[in-house]
Amino acid sequence: MATQRRSADENAKLREATQARDALAAALLRAGIQLPAMDVRTVWEDEAEDKAHYGLVHLGVCSAPVAHALATVIAKGADR
Repeated sequence: MATQRRSADENAKLREATQARDALAAALLRAGIQLPAMDVRTVWEDEAEDKAHYGLVHLGVCSAPVAHALATVIAKGADR
């Protein structure tokens, strides 16, 4: 049975994922793009015993125009 308490390492990984989500959201906003849902999810031992513990930045879904805008911004950055 999974414990309800998170270790300091798990909390640090959640903080890291939250900071990454916030940095990505801010960068997207500067580029004029806002995804409707961005959150942090976890993979812990009770969900995937053979995988490392880490936080995931879940980007959710977006409309086709937002996906095109995101692709354009990424392509411009890749061309630098």
